Order: sequence, then C-alpha cells, then structure tokens
Amino acid sequence: MQPEIDITLPDDLQAWLDRLAARVAQRAPLMEQIADIMLNAVDENFIAGGRPAWEGLKYRDGKPLLLSGRLHNSITPWHDNDMAVVGTNVVYAAIQNYGGQTRPHEIRPRHKKALRFNGRFAKKVNHPGSKIPARPFLTLTDEDYEEVSQAIADHILNNSDDGL
Repeated sequence: MQPEIDITLPDDLQAWLDRLAARVAQRAPLMEQIADIMLNAVDENFIAGGRPAWEGLKYRDGKPLLLSGRLHNSITPWHDNDMAVVGTNVVYAAIQNYGGQTRPHEIRPRHKKALRFNGRFAKKVNHPGSKIPARPFLTLTDEDYEEVSQAIADHILNNSDDGL
C-alpha cells in the first residue's frame, strides 16, 4: 500500500490552478493565433520564392507559383479548439507542393483548327506528361516553429488578464 498525503491548498492557489485549467481547456484563441502564424509563414514562402528557394522555371522568367496568384490567394486558415490548419482547395496544389509526374495526355486546339508545335502544325499532340519539381509552400521554418512555441507558452503562462 502506497502512503497518501492529502493537501488542502489555500484558496488563492486553488483559484490559480482553476484558472490555469480553464486556460488550457479554452484553446480556440491560441489555435486562431497559430493558424495566423502558419498563414503568415506560407505567405512568406510565396513572397521569398521558397524557404529554401524553389527550383527556377524552365520556360519563363519570374518566380514559380506566382504567375496568376491563384494558388497563393487560395490559402486559407481554419481553427477550432483542438487544431489550427492552413490549406487550399486548388486542384494542382499537391503536385506543386510535393512534386511529381503528370500523366500523359492529348493536347488539342481550343480556338483554332490546328496547333503549331516545333514549327509544324498538328490537329493534336500527345504530351508525355511533365515532371514537376517540389516547391513546398505549405511548410514552416525553424523560426516559424519557434513563433508557434512562443505563442503556446504565452497562452499558458504569460498572456493572462487574470493574474495567473
């Protein structure tokens, strides 16, 4: 049999512990802050052209993933009491983030009768597929993780209006 010690805490210390338990139970404000940190990190990834830098483009000048801004502008945050997420519903986001090979497909003209391809004309071209290099935009740097860690610490320990 283990010996037991029963301690009755002073009212002020018990009140602090109760407030700490409530703070830890109510995590939605913290999750919102973390989602905002992640959204800012993804924005920085697009602005910087990757952190570390993404592989350049073969067929045009400029930064990868920024021609129309559609992918960048589609990134949205979401949170609840238990999680913080950023993501996109753009179909091509996954292959751009992780890289991969597109499937072979046929290219046909949309508004003309023929395509001009390598100095020739054709009614269709069989494309073998493209190898897309990974350009991770949904990623956090060590500094971003540090900012998340600090937000968690502030939420639990320092950022209280209740004297905790």
